[in-house]
Amino acid sequence: MAKKEENVFQRHDKDTGSPEMQIGILSDEIATLQAHVAANAKDYDAKRSLLKKVAKRRTFLRYLKGKDLDAYTKISKKIGLKV
Repeated sequence: MAKKEENVFQRHDKDTGSPEMQIGILSDEIATLQAHVAANAKDYDAKRSLLKKVAKRRTFLRYLKGKDLDAYTKISKKIGLKV
């Protein structure tokens, strides 16, 4: 499933470092961690890791918003964030 989602955000076949790709990868990891934290409420390491990934994704989104507003709105809608 993760590979399928990642391909949606790629700019080209070998793309792994673009902001869109990084946001897609982080979104998949965040979804996985959210499910884990919901099932294991006392796993504080997982909660901290989840917060770090959310902050990192927010940083990439802020960068993308300043660089390319169209790409920002498109990727925000794809991952289900408010614009």
